[in-house]
Amino acid sequence: MSINLQQIKYPLGKPYFETEDCLLYAGDCLDLIKNIKEPIIDLTITSPPYNIGKEYEKPLPLEDYLEWCKSWIKEIHRITKPQGAFWLNIGYLEIQGKAKAVPIPYLLWDKTPFFLIQEVVWNYGAGVASKYFFSPRNEKLLWYVKDRENYIFNLDDVRDKNVKYPNQKKNGILKCNPLGKNPSDVWQIPKVTSGKNRSSKERTSHPAQFPIALIDRIVKVGSNEGDIVMDPFFGSGTSAIVAIANKRKFIGFEIEPKYCDIAVQRIKRYMNYPQTMSLFDFAAIGQLTSNSQLDY
Repeated sequence: MSINLQQIKYPLGKPYFETEDCLLYAGDCLDLIKNIKEPIIDLTITSPPYNIGKEYEKPLPLEDYLEWCKSWIKEIHRITKPQGAFWLNIGYLEIQGKAKAVPIPYLLWDKTPFFLIQEVVWNYGAGVASKYFFSPRNEKLLWYVKDRENYIFNLDDVRDKNVKYPNQKKNGILKCNPLGKNPSDVWQIPKVTSGKNRSSKERTSHPAQFPIALIDRIVKVGSNEGDIVMDPFFGSGTSAIVAIANKRKFIGFEIEPKYCDIAVQRIKRYMNYPQTMSLFDFAAIGQLTSNSQLDY
Protein backbone atom coordinates (compact mmCIF):
# COMPACT_ATOMS: atom_id res chain seq x y z
CA MET A 1 0.00 0.00 0.00
CA SER A 2 1.36 3.41 -0.96
CA ILE A 3 2.06 5.72 1.99
CA ASN A 4 1.23 9.42 1.94
CA LEU A 5 4.25 11.28 3.33
CA GLN A 6 2.01 13.88 4.92
CA GLN A 7 0.59 11.14 7.18
CA ILE A 8 3.97 10.38 8.73
CA LYS A 9 5.63 13.78 9.03
CA TYR A 10 4.20 14.76 12.41
CA PRO A 11 6.26 12.39 14.61
CA LEU A 12 9.36 13.86 12.95
CA GLY A 13 8.44 17.46 13.68
CA LYS A 14 8.35 20.41 11.32
CA PRO A 15 10.22 19.74 8.05
CA TYR A 16 12.90 22.11 6.87
CA PHE A 17 11.29 21.84 3.45
CA GLU A 18 8.38 19.85 2.08
CA THR A 19 6.41 19.08 -1.02
CA GLU A 20 3.70 16.49 -1.53
CA ASP A 21 6.34 13.84 -2.23
CA CYS A 22 9.41 15.15 -0.39
CA LEU A 23 10.26 15.82 3.26
CA LEU A 24 13.62 17.30 4.27
CA TYR A 25 14.63 17.58 7.92
CA ALA A 26 17.50 19.61 9.37
CA GLY A 27 18.98 17.67 12.27
CA ASP A 28 20.78 14.56 13.44
CA CYS A 29 19.44 11.55 11.52
CA LEU A 30 19.96 9.21 14.47
CA ASP A 31 17.74 11.32 16.72
CA LEU A 32 15.11 11.91 14.07
CA ILE A 33 14.82 8.39 12.67
CA LYS A 34 13.99 7.07 16.15
CA ASN A 35 10.68 8.92 15.86
CA ILE A 36 9.61 6.67 12.97
CA LYS A 37 7.88 3.73 14.62
CA GLU A 38 6.96 1.48 11.70
CA PRO A 39 8.80 -0.05 8.71
CA ILE A 40 7.94 2.46 5.96
CA ILE A 41 11.14 2.80 3.93
CA ASP A 42 11.57 0.90 0.67
CA LEU A 43 15.09 2.01 -0.21
CA THR A 44 17.84 3.88 1.62
CA ILE A 45 20.79 5.34 -0.29
CA THR A 46 23.43 7.27 1.55
CA SER A 47 27.06 8.24 1.94
CA PRO A 48 27.96 9.15 5.53
CA PRO A 49 31.04 11.08 6.68
CA TYR A 50 34.18 9.01 6.14
CA ASN A 51 35.87 10.17 9.37
CA ILE A 52 38.69 11.82 7.43
CA GLY A 53 38.31 15.44 8.51
CA LYS A 54 36.03 16.94 5.87
CA GLU A 55 34.46 20.31 6.71
CA TYR A 56 31.19 18.69 7.77
CA GLU A 57 32.63 16.21 10.29
CA LYS A 58 34.72 15.99 13.45
CA PRO A 59 36.87 12.84 13.27
CA LEU A 60 36.29 10.25 15.98
CA PRO A 61 38.51 7.47 17.31
CA LEU A 62 38.07 4.54 14.94
CA GLU A 63 36.07 2.35 17.33
CA ASP A 64 33.75 5.24 18.16
CA TYR A 65 33.22 5.95 14.47
CA LEU A 66 32.33 2.31 13.75
CA GLU A 67 29.94 2.21 16.72
CA TRP A 68 28.27 5.39 15.45
CA CYS A 69 27.82 3.82 12.01
CA LYS A 70 26.37 0.67 13.54
CA SER A 71 23.84 2.71 15.51
CA TRP A 72 22.28 4.55 12.57
CA ILE A 73 22.44 1.51 10.27
CA LYS A 74 20.51 -0.45 12.91
CA GLU A 75 17.81 2.23 12.90
CA ILE A 76 17.62 2.12 9.10
CA HIS A 77 17.12 -1.64 9.26
CA ARG A 78 14.33 -1.23 11.80
CA ILE A 79 12.28 1.12 9.59
CA THR A 80 12.94 -0.71 6.30
CA LYS A 81 10.11 -2.72 4.77
CA PRO A 82 10.51 -6.52 4.40
CA GLN A 83 11.37 -6.21 0.68
CA GLY A 84 13.49 -3.12 1.22
CA ALA A 85 17.15 -2.42 0.54
CA PHE A 86 20.02 -0.31 1.81
CA TRP A 87 22.81 0.99 -0.45
CA LEU A 88 25.85 2.35 1.36
CA ASN A 89 28.53 4.37 -0.48
CA ILE A 90 31.70 4.68 1.54
CA GLY A 91 35.38 5.27 0.86
CA TYR A 92 38.69 4.94 2.67
CA LEU A 93 40.32 6.07 5.89
CA GLU A 94 43.79 6.03 7.41
CA ILE A 95 44.68 3.98 10.49
CA GLN A 96 47.72 5.50 12.14
CA GLY A 97 50.71 3.18 12.12
CA LYS A 98 48.88 0.45 10.23
CA ALA A 99 47.46 1.59 6.89
CA LYS A 100 47.23 4.61 4.61
CA ALA A 101 43.90 3.82 2.96
CA VAL A 102 41.69 1.10 4.44
CA PRO A 103 38.39 0.54 2.59
CA ILE A 104 35.78 1.36 5.24
CA PRO A 105 33.46 -1.40 3.93
CA TYR A 106 36.04 -3.94 5.14
CA LEU A 107 35.48 -2.62 8.67
CA LEU A 108 31.70 -2.25 8.47
CA TRP A 109 30.24 -4.84 6.12
CA ASP A 110 29.15 -7.33 8.82
CA LYS A 111 28.23 -4.78 11.51
CA THR A 112 24.60 -4.67 10.46
CA PRO A 113 21.47 -6.85 10.64
CA PHE A 114 21.02 -6.43 6.87
CA PHE A 115 22.03 -9.22 4.46
CA LEU A 116 24.83 -8.22 2.08
CA ILE A 117 24.04 -9.12 -1.52
CA GLN A 118 27.04 -7.62 -3.25
CA GLU A 119 29.82 -5.06 -3.33
CA VAL A 120 29.62 -2.77 -6.35
CA VAL A 121 32.75 -0.88 -7.36
CA TRP A 122 32.18 2.68 -8.52
CA ASN A 123 35.04 3.56 -10.87
CA TYR A 124 35.66 7.13 -12.02
CA GLY A 125 38.28 8.86 -14.12
CA ALA A 126 39.17 11.97 -12.13
CA GLY A 127 40.51 12.15 -8.61
CA VAL A 128 43.51 12.72 -6.40
CA ALA A 129 46.92 12.26 -8.06
CA SER A 130 49.96 10.82 -6.30
CA LYS A 131 53.66 10.13 -6.86
CA TYR A 132 54.01 7.55 -4.11
CA PHE A 133 51.00 5.25 -4.60
CA PHE A 134 48.46 4.45 -7.32
CA SER A 135 45.99 7.28 -7.82
CA PRO A 136 42.67 6.27 -6.21
CA ARG A 137 39.87 5.96 -8.73
CA ASN A 138 37.13 3.98 -7.01
CA GLU A 139 34.76 3.83 -4.07
CA LYS A 140 32.61 0.99 -2.85
CA LEU A 141 28.86 0.55 -2.78
CA LEU A 142 27.54 -2.10 -0.40
CA TRP A 143 24.14 -3.43 -1.45
CA TYR A 144 22.15 -4.82 1.46
CA VAL A 145 18.63 -6.23 1.66
CA LYS A 146 16.35 -7.08 4.55
CA ASP A 147 15.20 -10.43 3.12
CA ARG A 148 17.75 -12.34 1.05
CA GLU A 149 14.97 -14.29 -0.72
CA ASN A 150 12.58 -11.43 -1.44
CA TYR A 151 13.85 -8.07 -2.66
CA ILE A 152 13.39 -5.64 -5.55
CA PHE A 153 15.82 -5.94 -8.45
CA ASN A 154 14.59 -4.15 -11.59
CA LEU A 155 17.44 -5.22 -13.85
CA ASP A 156 15.62 -4.35 -17.09
CA ASP A 157 15.33 -0.73 -15.93
CA VAL A 158 19.11 -0.29 -15.71
CA ARG A 159 20.47 -2.44 -18.52
CA ASP A 160 23.44 -1.07 -20.43
CA LYS A 161 22.40 -0.40 -24.02
CA ASN A 162 26.02 -0.17 -25.17
CA VAL A 163 26.23 -3.74 -26.50
CA LYS A 164 29.09 -4.48 -28.89
CA TYR A 165 27.23 -7.08 -30.95
CA PRO A 166 23.51 -6.46 -30.29
CA ASN A 167 22.33 -8.53 -33.25
CA GLN A 168 24.52 -11.57 -32.72
CA LYS A 169 22.51 -14.81 -32.85
CA LYS A 170 23.01 -18.45 -31.98
CA ASN A 171 20.75 -20.99 -33.68
CA GLY A 172 18.63 -18.11 -34.89
CA ILE A 173 18.10 -16.67 -31.41
CA LEU A 174 19.52 -13.37 -30.21
CA LYS A 175 22.34 -13.96 -27.74
CA CYS A 176 21.87 -10.57 -26.07
CA ASN A 177 18.86 -9.22 -24.25
CA PRO A 178 17.30 -6.64 -26.62
CA LEU A 179 17.04 -4.22 -23.69
CA GLY A 180 20.80 -4.32 -23.16
CA LYS A 181 23.35 -6.10 -21.02
CA ASN A 182 23.69 -6.44 -17.29
CA PRO A 183 25.85 -3.45 -16.20
CA SER A 184 27.96 -5.76 -13.95
CA ASP A 185 29.35 -4.98 -10.51
CA VAL A 186 31.82 -2.35 -11.77
CA TRP A 187 30.14 0.94 -12.62
CA GLN A 188 32.09 3.50 -14.62
CA ILE A 189 30.30 6.73 -13.76
CA PRO A 190 32.06 10.12 -13.68
CA LYS A 191 32.62 11.70 -10.29
CA VAL A 192 31.32 15.20 -9.54
CA THR A 193 34.58 17.11 -9.93
CA SER A 194 35.64 20.56 -8.79
CA GLY A 195 38.36 22.99 -9.77
CA LYS A 196 38.96 25.62 -12.41
CA ASN A 197 38.21 24.41 -15.96
CA ARG A 198 37.37 20.89 -14.71
CA SER A 199 34.35 21.35 -12.48
CA SER A 200 31.33 19.17 -13.31
CA LYS A 201 28.24 20.96 -14.60
CA GLU A 202 26.19 19.55 -11.73
CA ARG A 203 28.69 20.72 -9.10
CA THR A 204 27.43 22.59 -6.02
CA SER A 205 29.44 23.95 -3.10
CA HIS A 206 29.00 20.69 -1.21
CA PRO A 207 32.45 19.03 -0.99
CA ALA A 208 31.25 15.43 -1.43
CA GLN A 209 28.41 15.29 -3.92
CA PHE A 210 26.66 12.24 -5.40
CA PRO A 211 26.53 12.22 -9.23
CA ILE A 212 22.98 12.05 -10.51
CA ALA A 213 23.79 9.09 -12.79
CA LEU A 214 24.95 6.95 -9.88
CA ILE A 215 21.86 7.49 -7.75
CA ASP A 216 19.53 7.20 -10.73
CA ARG A 217 20.71 3.63 -11.35
CA ILE A 218 20.24 2.63 -7.71
CA VAL A 219 16.77 4.19 -7.42
CA LYS A 220 15.59 2.46 -10.60
CA VAL A 221 17.00 -0.96 -9.79
CA GLY A 222 16.07 -0.99 -6.10
CA SER A 223 12.61 0.56 -5.89
CA ASN A 224 9.32 0.99 -7.73
CA GLU A 225 7.23 4.04 -8.55
CA GLY A 226 5.45 5.31 -5.44
CA ASP A 227 8.03 3.80 -3.07
CA ILE A 228 9.71 5.80 -0.31
CA VAL A 229 13.42 6.52 -0.71
CA MET A 230 15.44 7.79 2.24
CA ASP A 231 18.85 9.43 2.61
CA PRO A 232 19.93 10.12 6.23
CA PHE A 233 22.86 12.30 5.04
CA PHE A 234 21.31 14.02 2.03
CA GLY A 235 23.98 16.70 1.58
CA SER A 236 23.36 18.58 -1.66
CA GLY A 237 20.04 16.80 -2.28
CA THR A 238 20.93 14.63 -5.28
CA SER A 239 19.09 11.61 -3.87
CA ALA A 240 15.94 13.71 -3.39
CA ILE A 241 16.00 15.05 -6.95
CA VAL A 242 16.52 11.58 -8.41
CA ALA A 243 13.73 10.10 -6.31
CA ILE A 244 11.29 12.84 -7.38
CA ALA A 245 12.32 12.50 -11.03
CA ASN A 246 11.63 8.76 -10.90
CA LYS A 247 8.19 9.19 -9.29
CA ARG A 248 9.26 8.01 -5.86
CA LYS A 249 8.69 9.73 -2.52
CA PHE A 250 11.61 10.98 -0.45
CA ILE A 251 12.55 11.51 3.20
CA GLY A 252 15.94 13.01 4.00
CA PHE A 253 17.98 14.25 6.94
CA GLU A 254 20.93 16.64 7.01
CA ILE A 255 22.57 18.11 10.10
CA GLU A 256 24.22 21.09 8.37
CA PRO A 257 21.78 23.94 7.54
CA LYS A 258 23.87 25.36 4.68
CA TYR A 259 23.66 22.04 2.85
CA CYS A 260 19.92 21.94 3.49
CA ASP A 261 19.71 25.30 1.72
CA ILE A 262 21.63 23.97 -1.29
CA ALA A 263 19.36 20.93 -1.49
CA VAL A 264 16.19 23.00 -1.23
CA GLN A 265 17.34 25.32 -3.99
CA ARG A 266 18.22 22.41 -6.28
CA ILE A 267 14.88 20.70 -5.66
CA LYS A 268 13.01 23.93 -6.41
CA ARG A 269 14.98 24.37 -9.61
CA TYR A 270 14.25 20.81 -10.68
CA MET A 271 10.53 21.12 -9.93
CA ASN A 272 10.40 24.26 -12.10
CA TYR A 273 12.33 22.57 -14.86
CA PRO A 274 10.39 21.66 -18.04
CA GLN A 275 9.07 18.10 -17.73
CA THR A 276 9.86 17.50 -21.37
CA MET A 277 13.57 17.54 -20.52
CA SER A 278 15.36 14.68 -18.78
CA LEU A 279 17.04 14.46 -15.41
CA PHE A 280 20.39 14.32 -17.18
CA ASP A 281 19.59 17.50 -19.11
CA PHE A 282 18.99 19.10 -15.72
CA ALA A 283 22.42 17.94 -14.52
CA ALA A 284 24.07 19.33 -17.63
CA ILE A 285 22.80 22.91 -17.28
CA GLY A 286 24.95 23.66 -14.24
CA GLN A 287 24.11 23.93 -10.56
CA LEU A 288 24.70 26.22 -7.62
CA THR A 289 28.30 26.93 -6.71
CA SER A 290 27.82 28.99 -3.54
CA ASN A 291 25.18 29.86 -0.97
CA SER A 292 25.13 33.44 -2.25
CA GLN A 293 23.09 32.20 -5.19
CA LEU A 294 20.11 31.18 -3.08
CA ASP A 295 17.08 33.13 -4.19
CA TYR A 296 14.25 32.20 -1.86
